[in-house]
Amino acid sequence: MPVDQLGASQGLTEAKQSSTSPLCATPSRSGLVRRYGDFPSFPEALDYAAQGETGFNIYSGKGDLLEVLPYSLLRKQAHSVARCLLGLGLKPGDRLCLIAESDGDFARIFFGCQYAGLVPVPLPLPVAFGGKEGYIETLRGMIESAGAKAVVVPDVIGGWTNDITSGLDLVFGGSPAHLLALPESDIPLPAISSDDLSYLQFSSGSTRFPMGVSVTQKAGMANAHSIAHDGLKVFPSDSPHDDRCVSWLPLYHDMGLVGFFLTPMTCQLSVDLLPTREFARRPHVWLELISRNKGTLAYSPSFGFELCAKRGAREDIDLSSWRVAGIGGDMIRPQILEQFAECFESKGFDRRAFVASYGMAETTLAISFAPLNKGIETDTVDLRYLEENNLARPVSSEEEVSRTFVICGEALPGHKIEVRDSNGTVVPERHVGTIYVHGPSLMCGYFNRPEETKAVLSDDGWLDTGDLGYSLDGQIVVTGRAKDLIIINGRNIWPQDLEWSAEHEISGLRSRDVAVFSVGNTAGTDEEVVALVQCRLTEEEPRETLRAQIVSLFRRLHGVDCRVILVPPRSLPQTSSGKLTRAKAKKMLLTGEFGEWRN
Repeated sequence: MPVDQLGASQGLTEAKQSSTSPLCATPSRSGLVRRYGDFPSFPEALDYAAQGETGFNIYSGKGDLLEVLPYSLLRKQAHSVARCLLGLGLKPGDRLCLIAESDGDFARIFFGCQYAGLVPVPLPLPVAFGGKEGYIETLRGMIESAGAKAVVVPDVIGGWTNDITSGLDLVFGGSPAHLLALPESDIPLPAISSDDLSYLQFSSGSTRFPMGVSVTQKAGMANAHSIAHDGLKVFPSDSPHDDRCVSWLPLYHDMGLVGFFLTPMTCQLSVDLLPTREFARRPHVWLELISRNKGTLAYSPSFGFELCAKRGAREDIDLSSWRVAGIGGDMIRPQILEQFAECFESKGFDRRAFVASYGMAETTLAISFAPLNKGIETDTVDLRYLEENNLARPVSSEEEVSRTFVICGEALPGHKIEVRDSNGTVVPERHVGTIYVHGPSLMCGYFNRPEETKAVLSDDGWLDTGDLGYSLDGQIVVTGRAKDLIIINGRNIWPQDLEWSAEHEISGLRSRDVAVFSVGNTAGTDEEVVALVQCRLTEEEPRETLRAQIVSLFRRLHGVDCRVILVPPRSLPQTSSGKLTRAKAKKMLLTGEFGEWRN
């Protein structure tokens, strides 16, 4: 049998048989001339990477190597999966929803879709949801929004398959093993065009009305090229140095999927993957794997660095190989990065490795990168002046209430960033406005949602990001989401300023314990600031003391009166990528999920 017709189940057997002898991770050097995503499609990128020695290495949450998947083997298995999928009657352009466990099956099925001309739709695991019912409701909304014809549910939640798929018009709904055991068809694999859809990415905030971001092969490859060549500056093949990726990031989120799954393959890098669902329990394994395999490229939202710093440094790790410690996925908290740097400096970590970046699913992933080897650069401004005048004036006195923002770099080559006012006029430096972006990496729209697409994507290709920020020396500074902005007595107040103050200043509060938003009164004339605070205290006196501390802190530091409502631990909602969702927290409050609400 020709190798490209290796059956999917036979290919899986080959991978599992190798585990009977000690596994050895793929090398960091591929043996190929480095190409930086200069391909018309992801299948062609994998065709090239398969000629080398690199690939994906799947680890357990304890750091044990479970599966080695060289790109050469992945290509064979993906071809087989493609023929299985086409044999089900699926047609090019059909969508397949794939709940994204960080394992070899995800890789086989995702790239099987690519070769078959199908559109994979990575969906979240239930790690960031309040319970089974809410998770399944969200998941079914995404499946229906995508118009999926097939759904693959990993074994870790296999018992929920019927709840997820019942009543849906599917040609397949089951486990990866079930899918991979199907017979191959002899249908020829289609030619893939650069204008074809590559995948749909549900933005992390997708909840009640999920919208899939449509990413073409061309847009995905453009972003992968820019990230690798211009942002990360991956070493060329003739360099004495090698790059290697280590990631725990979810493959259902753009930073994990594009940054540490697709982009490394397009420039022939090896990737060491850890399961997202176990990271919070064992964050140190991420660092141990960087140390063990001499990882050079690893990203995380701020809270990942915070978890590692709280666990402390282990004696036997060496982080001196880590040259790009990227931060993205949420608002960057510089004090957390400082704590991490202080904790791991003795283990070889160089704080100059920190790299801030900015992006979103609607731009495939990245739109800007801060310069490498400079660490985090910040801008400290007069917070009161910013709130009252929408102008980021540098702080001039230690007595002024200030806010420090992280500078997120210049737009990637071929891309543009503008900051505009409410009339659409580009504003000068340090003036806060809405961030607009343009470039080859932008989505072609929200899938099957023309009105929502038209609301954010102009005819001339400019995307309204919904983020607020200002420009500084040609770089972008992000100040928050427009929809989260609180306007009280003419002041523009960013909720994260209040949240971070409480979590930093008040003992016992942790990162993501506080959600702040405003609620209008029944007459619609006034707004009240509300803080939901996760509280682990049970006695009424210390609970009242905590409320009073937060009220006093907000008055003293921010000049804001606030109603503080204590809620149970782990009750504040998060997006699928682990970010706090204030809109859903507000809805939960107003619908009585935190007790009766009166205003």
